[in-house]
Amino acid sequence: MNKKSWIIFAIIVVAIVGGMVYISTQNRLNISDINNDQLNTAISAESRNGNIADHEIGSKDAKVTIIEYADYQCPGCGTAAPKAEALAKKYKDHVRLIFRNFPIASSHPNARAAAAVAEAAGLQGKFWEMNELLYANQDAWKNANTTERDNIFKSYAEQLKLNIDQYKTDIASNRVKNKIDFDMALGRKHGVAATPTFYINGKNTEMDSSGSIESSVKEALKKAGVEVKD
Repeated sequence: MNKKSWIIFAIIVVAIVGGMVYISTQNRLNISDINNDQLNTAISAESRNGNIADHEIGSKDAKVTIIEYADYQCPGCGTAAPKAEALAKKYKDHVRLIFRNFPIASSHPNARAAAAVAEAAGLQGKFWEMNELLYANQDAWKNANTTERDNIFKSYAEQLKLNIDQYKTDIASNRVKNKIDFDMALGRKHGVAATPTFYINGKNTEMDSSGSIESSVKEALKKAGVEVKD
């Protein structure tokens, strides 16, 4: 290849790479308008999240808000998430649990598909029920191939008596994709690097050795003036 050919080749490569960077930039989700206070409370349905609001349990007037970022294929999430949900129900008048997706596909290849399944179930009013099924049966699908995984997830949808045609449409929809992308963008802005990650009243909170955040929740409740019985 002569000098002129190398120059032309270099120009083409630069143009292709530049185009890819431009497209990536254009498709990047912009959440610069969301401040720290909003990160630590429930975010309503809007166009960027596919018009799917944050999923939550507990009182909207709660003194303590837990933000949970989770990956359905993550073993730690499989232990911690049900405990966090149980806490929100136990202290339902004073604690609010908000769930956000943070599938880490590089290490958990079935996690994003599972998130789509949960969000699709949510569009039929069964988010928390599907959430529970995915975690309870994590070992059944975590290492499954695509066909096996999809059949397992479909069986969960049937178990919850979802409209299967709608379910199939929703799991592949831009609406569900946007919701997951939005949650992940919130997580990155929040500083999430691994799962599970919990924030209690805005403070990044470590789990105890059993995978529970109950001691931290009790501490936050006491700090907020709520009497807690040990």
